[in-house]
Amino acid sequence: MLVLPTELTHAQAQAALRMLLQGLRSQPHGSVVVDAAALARFDSSALAVLLECRRVALSLGRAFSVHQAPPQFQALAQLYGIAELLPAEG
Repeated sequence: MLVLPTELTHAQAQAALRMLLQGLRSQPHGSVVVDAAALARFDSSALAVLLECRRVALSLGRAFSVHQAPPQFQALAQLYGIAELLPAEG
C-alpha cells in the first residue's frame, strides 16, 4: 500500500508524485492502493497526483483505488467531477 503524506498541496506535489510512482513501480504485481487516511491539508494538486498514479497503474494493467480518503477530499473530487476515477478501496 502506498501512503499519502499529511500535507499535499502544490508545494509538495512533485515530491509526492515521485515517491508514489517509485513505490508503485517497486511493487510490480497486484492492485495499487493509496492510503489517504493521514491526508489533512491538501488542494487540487492532490487530485492531480492521484490521477497520475492511476494513469500509470492502469498503463501497467493494474487496478487502482484510494483507501480512507477524508470526506473533504472526496467532496473535492466530486466537485471536479472525477470521484469515479479515484474509487474507494474495496
